[in-house]
Amino acid sequence: MSTVNIPRLVVAAPSSGAGKTTVATGLIAALAARGLAVSPHKVGPDYIDPGYHGLAAGRPGRNLDAFMCGPERIAPLFLHGAAGADVAVVEGVMGLFDGASGRGELASTAHVAKLLRAPVVLVVDASSQSRSVAALVHGFASWDPEVRLAGVILNRVASDRHELLLREALEEGSGVPVLGAVRRSAAVATPSRHLGLIPAVERSAEALRAVADMGELVAASVDLDAVLALARTAPPLAGAEPWDPAVEVGASGALLDGVPLGDAPVGGVPLGDAPRIAVAGGAAFSFSYAENAELLTAAGAEVVPFDPLHADALPEGTAGLVIGGGFPELYVRELSANGQLRSAIAAFAASGGPVAAECAGLLYLGRALDGLPMCGVLDASARMTERLTLGYREAVALHDSPLAPAGARLRGHEFHRTVCEPGSGERPAWGWRLPTGPYTEGFAGAAGAENVHASYLHLHWAGYPQLAASFAAAAAAYRAG
Repeated sequence: MSTVNIPRLVVAAPSSGAGKTTVATGLIAALAARGLAVSPHKVGPDYIDPGYHGLAAGRPGRNLDAFMCGPERIAPLFLHGAAGADVAVVEGVMGLFDGASGRGELASTAHVAKLLRAPVVLVVDASSQSRSVAALVHGFASWDPEVRLAGVILNRVASDRHELLLREALEEGSGVPVLGAVRRSAAVATPSRHLGLIPAVERSAEALRAVADMGELVAASVDLDAVLALARTAPPLAGAEPWDPAVEVGASGALLDGVPLGDAPVGGVPLGDAPRIAVAGGAAFSFSYAENAELLTAAGAEVVPFDPLHADALPEGTAGLVIGGGFPELYVRELSANGQLRSAIAAFAASGGPVAAECAGLLYLGRALDGLPMCGVLDASARMTERLTLGYREAVALHDSPLAPAGARLRGHEFHRTVCEPGSGERPAWGWRLPTGPYTEGFAGAAGAENVHASYLHLHWAGYPQLAASFAAAAAAYRAG
């Protein structure tokens, strides 16, 4: 068993909007500026915050989602992502105790903090309170005795006088030390839009400047020595070993939640016979989990990133195509104008090439998005709406696909303001139950493109490593002809 212990803490808040992303990113940047190797993590399925974390740390931001990956994988995934780090900063999601709807603490920040045995720092928006802050912190500190709320960072503090009142109240009534007080600052404001913050990959120099500003603000406002001392109080994660994609793929067996994986070999494809899998990236398709690509590599594939905004063809020798989430609606004109790539993708799918597309990828494969031509692989069109579709899903595969066999059960996440019409084909990808009744969604094959899997559902493959083995095997079979 591993004996390496990584200092760590969780940055939480009483609710969304308190400023925990600013504080967490600023902490990562400030600690990195001291020469420390900082491992950034994010509770939940969000793709955007980890992008800023990654800029601040100089290493990938990684997600810790107990719903999609299972509670038993949280500590191993953390140890994998934090390998070689001096300290880890884990940003929470929503309010400290807010988890998967109707499932108690599952996938909440508090749940992950307990799984990591990590102290919690509560970021409190103090802009409209003074003495009441002590009652709020006391309530959060006492709600669950298994959660160690070990520090407070006051955010949006108006003045020295305001800070003094807050500190006096907390010293008198909460018993939780104040680690810092951050003033209101327009300099660290991060632009947002319909799905939250604008991804770091879209802002380039602006994002780097924003991250640097966050780091400088936190360094000037927070006792970093106290933060490090607190992180070092986290005990060893007894019994946990770092997650290993090679072990996960090799041990995945030929079952997916009890359902046979058909002809997919255990471990993916034979060594030395690596099929090339193209993975879309860039500003339009920036949503991905680092572990997905690591699993594909472990399954025997060669992963090759490409940017559909700029590439006029798929990477040479492509035998599999993965198109993840993002914001294609913001780049719809550029994507539509790139007719060469759209034709290449359509030809690849028509030739039997395996394709796995999530959310943005689904929209890109359709006939049109907001009235402009897309790849035309799917007989469906999409458009922006005002309605947000958001939430965890427990899905069952309704038909065989390059990802999973019919009957496989998985957990995923939806997050979009677009609608696809129709929402599913003759062979729907998934089925799940809504309050209104059974629901089918996505495409597990299309006319003339039977090896395509396209859906709104985001999946974290670390929770189901068999997906990578199955897809790599499909790519190997396609390459073999």
